[in-house]
Amino acid sequence: MLNSVARQQLRELLPLGMVATKQWLITQGLSLHFVDNAVRSGTLLPLSPGVFARLDAKVSWLGVVASLQRMSEQPVHVGGLTALGMAGLVQYLALSSVPRIHLYSTERLPRWLTRLPVDAEFEWHGTRRLWPDEVMTEARFFREEDWREGLPPVAFSAPEKAILEVLMDVPKAVSFEHADELMQGLHNLSPRKLDALLKTCKNVKVKRLFLWLAERQAHAWFKRLTVEAYDLGAGKRVVAPHGRLEKNWQITVPRDM
Repeated sequence: MLNSVARQQLRELLPLGMVATKQWLITQGLSLHFVDNAVRSGTLLPLSPGVFARLDAKVSWLGVVASLQRMSEQPVHVGGLTALGMAGLVQYLALSSVPRIHLYSTERLPRWLTRLPVDAEFEWHGTRRLWPDEVMTEARFFREEDWREGLPPVAFSAPEKAILEVLMDVPKAVSFEHADELMQGLHNLSPRKLDALLKTCKNVKVKRLFLWLAERQAHAWFKRLTVEAYDLGAGKRVVAPHGRLEKNWQITVPRDM
C-alpha cells in the first residue's frame, strides 16, 4: 500500500503530462522506498531508466521541456529556430515530421532527454560563447508559452534573442540564405531589447552578421540601434569561406548576396 500523504505529494510533484527523475523526486521529499513501490504498483511509469511519468499520460515535448526547466539547476530555455517558429516567424516548415527542439543552456543537457518516447528530437546549444550568465535569467529577453492549464509554462527566447542564437550556427548548420529569409520577417523587433542584447553579446561574428543582415533588410528598428556602443572587435572575420568582404562590417559573405 502506498502512503496516502506521499501519494498526494506525488500527484502535486508530478502532474499528468510532465516527467521527473527518481533523484529529483527524492530531493523533493519522497522516500526511495515509496518511489520504488510506486513503480512496482504501476503508479509511476518508467519512460527511460530513472525517469518517470504518472500512469499512461501522453507526454509531449513541451511537457518534457517544462519538466526539465523545473528540475535543472542551471537555466534552460527553448531558443533559436524553435523559438522563432513558435512565435510564427519561420517562413517555411522543415520537411521532417519530427520537430527538432533547440535548447540552450550553459551546461550540457542530461542524457535521458534523448531516450524518452517523445515525437521530437532535442538539440543542445551551449551559451558560454554567446551570452553572459545574467542574460540567461533576465525576464525581458524571454516569453512564456502556456501549454496546459495549471502547469508550469515553458520559457522561450524572445525573437530578438532567438535570431542572435540562430546566427551563432551560420554557416555550419544554418545557411546565409535561411538567415536572410528569417531576417526579412522580423519587422517588429524591439530596438530597446536588441540594443541591450547586442551590448552584452559575447560573440563578435554574431553581432557583425546580425548588423549586416539587418542593414540589408532596412528594417525601421535598425536606425534606432546604437551601433557605436557594441564591441565589434578588430580585424576581418571569415564567415563565408571564399566569400567577398563586406567592408562596412568587415565580414566575408556569399558572393551572390
